[in-house]
Amino acid sequence: MPGASYRIGVDLGGTKTEVALLDGSGAFVARRREPTPKGDYEATVAQVVAMVAAVERESGLSGTPVGAGTPGAVSSASGVMKNSNSLCLNDRNLLADLEAGLGPRVRVANDADCFALSEAVDGAGAGAGIVFGVILGTGVGGGVVVNGRLLDGPNAIAGEWGHNPLPWPRPEWDEVPGPKGWDGRYGSIETWCCGPGMVLDHARRGGGDAASAQAICDAAEAGDQQAMATLARWEDRLARALSTIINVIDPHVIVLGGGLSKVDRVYRHVPALWDEWVFSDRVDTRLVPARYGDSSGVRGAAWLWPPDRTP
Repeated sequence: MPGASYRIGVDLGGTKTEVALLDGSGAFVARRREPTPKGDYEATVAQVVAMVAAVERESGLSGTPVGAGTPGAVSSASGVMKNSNSLCLNDRNLLADLEAGLGPRVRVANDADCFALSEAVDGAGAGAGIVFGVILGTGVGGGVVVNGRLLDGPNAIAGEWGHNPLPWPRPEWDEVPGPKGWDGRYGSIETWCCGPGMVLDHARRGGGDAASAQAICDAAEAGDQQAMATLARWEDRLARALSTIINVIDPHVIVLGGGLSKVDRVYRHVPALWDEWVFSDRVDTRLVPARYGDSSGVRGAAWLWPPDRTP
């Protein structure tokens, strides 16, 4: 089998690492998933190299282009990783270290960028000119794809909307100054719109302790009034946050991924709410769930090598 039409994607997460081989149509040919060595950078790099070798050996390939999606991003100034909540990656030259084991056939990008690319190429945003991909989980990430290509700016931070302040804060909901984020700042979109942020808001507003954001969503679906109020506040915050994205890049489609993307009512309520904040007489941006779900990260990493570009 010639390797030129195949791509390998790596989804390097804090708890699991997935490696998948895709053919030219985007179908999975081989796939492996293993726990990520926690806090051990050298073991993490070695694991990725071994997993890539394993899927190639299984498929009879060699020299296949490899794309890796990771938390954080590669600094354009120094070449080392930055902004990763998997702290062992920060200040390390992940690209060079992967190339040392795999050769010069590796590309590295932010995991939310990979999610956005997957959904823009042949997922829920396929065919749209501008796609904003959003991950709503334990954190809040984003990526921008324009005409099928990732928007890649000089600072390698395109789409990092979660680190902006929550817009138009509501004092009546105690949104000022807001929760403290891992970066030491208060009131970011991420601290309010991530899953743990929903749990914290539920407790702060008298809802009691909840095991997870999903538990709150389930309770709201069952008619629990406190949970319904928490979910409504969260939807309002998400609408305000996404309205700023629409005002700046005017995407055709916003695709949601992550655990909180599975809340069906979000796709009805949030577009009805964001009209108030978007600077337009009407809003034609579509809000849709990801087509590929948890597979989007590894698929998008593979698409870091488009068909017309090979090592």
